[in-house]
Amino acid sequence: MPKWLDNAVFYEIYPQSFCDTNADGIGDFQGIIKKLDYIRELGCNAIWINPCFQSPFGDAGYDVSDYYTAAPRYGTNEDLKQLFKAAHEKNIHVLLDLVPGHTSLEHPWFKESMKPERNEYTDRYIWTDNIWERPGTMDCLRAISQRNGACAVNFFSNQPALNYGYYKVEKSWQQPVDAPGPRATLEAMKDVMRFWLRMGCDGFRVDMAMSLVKNDPESKGTIALWQEVRRFLDEEFPEAGMIAEWGEPDKSLAGGFHMDFLLHGGPSHYDDLFRCEEPFFSSRGKGDASGFAEHYRYYMEKTGGKGLICIPSGNHDTARLAPLLQGDELKQAFAFLLSMPGAPFIYYGDEIGMRYLEGLTSVEGGYNRTGARTPMQWDHSVNAGFSAAPKERLYICQDEAADRPTAEDQMADENSLYHEIRRLIAVRQAHEALQSNGGIEFVYAEEKTYPLAYVRSAGEEKILVVLNPSMKEAAFPGDFKPAETLYRFGGEAVFGGGKVSVPANSAGFYRI
Repeated sequence: MPKWLDNAVFYEIYPQSFCDTNADGIGDFQGIIKKLDYIRELGCNAIWINPCFQSPFGDAGYDVSDYYTAAPRYGTNEDLKQLFKAAHEKNIHVLLDLVPGHTSLEHPWFKESMKPERNEYTDRYIWTDNIWERPGTMDCLRAISQRNGACAVNFFSNQPALNYGYYKVEKSWQQPVDAPGPRATLEAMKDVMRFWLRMGCDGFRVDMAMSLVKNDPESKGTIALWQEVRRFLDEEFPEAGMIAEWGEPDKSLAGGFHMDFLLHGGPSHYDDLFRCEEPFFSSRGKGDASGFAEHYRYYMEKTGGKGLICIPSGNHDTARLAPLLQGDELKQAFAFLLSMPGAPFIYYGDEIGMRYLEGLTSVEGGYNRTGARTPMQWDHSVNAGFSAAPKERLYICQDEAADRPTAEDQMADENSLYHEIRRLIAVRQAHEALQSNGGIEFVYAEEKTYPLAYVRSAGEEKILVVLNPSMKEAAFPGDFKPAETLYRFGGEAVFGGGKVSVPANSAGFYRI
């Protein structure tokens, strides 16, 4: 595993909405360069940029039309190369978003594959033998060209599925993973990775990494595919970091990924903590963290403790933490996020409490996700400092509330969420036990009960983390003898008599 992942703290940038420097209402690469100092001062030392390649933007860039060219709305390849260089000068690593499972309808590969005459790209996508046969239960495109067949799609109907083969071949048009078409697709994707790694990027977050090999119920074919990619990277780019959008760490890490996200849609109970009717981190104290702890233990056992299980504050696909959580509740949530194993990911604007906006008209395939993609709120100037464009030209409308949070206000207030996150990152970076590879043991995570407590460890260092976001005092059994308080929010826990008494609305990290 690349050494730089040991203490990585990521900041996710949705480039459309981060910082616009040419007044067209859309963020750009120069805007990211301009804000690198802000990211570094927060404490983050790595960034993940959502897709920034040429695209018709039917799905916010997840429908790529040219893997080798930066989208002109963000800048040029030279601008992106400049971004890598500027980030590296500040000791910030950069992951790009790789979308290997599908392209847009406008990709030259797909246009060639639609032709009735066989050519180099005929088998680059998944096509049935005739127009009347659908590709199983998968959605498809039909009657779009003279080619006699239906083409599978991977997500939206503007995203034809690339062909990496079928693990179990059951139809004449299904190709095994070692057939020429699937092999050509994989080699083409390796070439895309080579291009950007040579340009200066430090690795990739891989979109829908679990989706490549079809009819693969146990993911054996997909795992084998990624193991081949891992061998290629180990040989040519051993310092490249790889994180999967998979949500099953036992499978993704077996495939050679360094990291996997716990997904909001998966079985991890991750959203029991933040996004449900009664989140654990709500001060109402009616939440339940036991399901999350149980599944986390399960994943740790399945992976043998190897690899990083990452827990993001949110991302471009989920509702933001705010306003579901507010005030001290957000600080408690980040005390958890920044004290867990794996590399933490902070979604842009979450560090200042930007709110999810309900009911926005969909923009570029966002639909209900659009409210989590609104422009960053930097200050009190025009358009909250995001862009000098007229308001009606902004990529997505902004939070218009008079009390909308801004980075400027948060940075000026020592008691703000922004500064609490800075303090938490600083504590994490000062203690190996709290970093990516430190061990974890849940010592109290009972059903519908507070607090949540776990011990992080590395070498001789052991740190007890105790989180009680509820407005009621709580206690749990344990004979701990704290030697030092490393971090405290709210009141301090009391140790003695075989138990730990925890004040309401408090968090503490204790060296034991």
